[in-house]
Amino acid sequence: MATPALKDLPKVDVDLKSQLESFSPTALKSASTEEKCLLPTAEDVKMEKVQQLVSGIEGFDSTKLRHAETQEKNSLPDKDAVAAEKTHNALISGVEHFDKTTMKHAETEEKNPLPPIEAIQQEKSQHDFINGIEHFNRDSLKHAETQEKNPLPTKEVIDQEKAA
Repeated sequence: MATPALKDLPKVDVDLKSQLESFSPTALKSASTEEKCLLPTAEDVKMEKVQQLVSGIEGFDSTKLRHAETQEKNSLPDKDAVAAEKTHNALISGVEHFDKTTMKHAETEEKNPLPPIEAIQQEKSQHDFINGIEHFNRDSLKHAETQEKNPLPTKEVIDQEKAA
């Protein structure tokens, strides 16, 4: 740091300047200092705090307290939850750390999910046949008398069959 120029220094009164120059520290009187206001020590402060705490506890009015029901909550998971979480974590780590180099290359092949034309035509003809049966008009039929013919064999035909 540069020393300031003489013109930059503050101006001091001539009387003050002469007094400062003629000052001698030996002319001072010796004096002893006394501490008039003693501050408490750390132990005193600690003892006072303990005393205040004790007096606060002794003077406490317990009638101002309200009754409260305690509820015990179990925040720990049960065995099933732990097992499910372990399984889930094992699955995720298995997927994340899967070695893709062990996989084989596979070619994808698109298959036509539609049936062949012959199957469609057969199904259509079967559907038309069933439709024809279900929606058949009975009024278009002619009335016919049925005659039961049950020719019984004669005694001679029975005897011939037994002989044969």
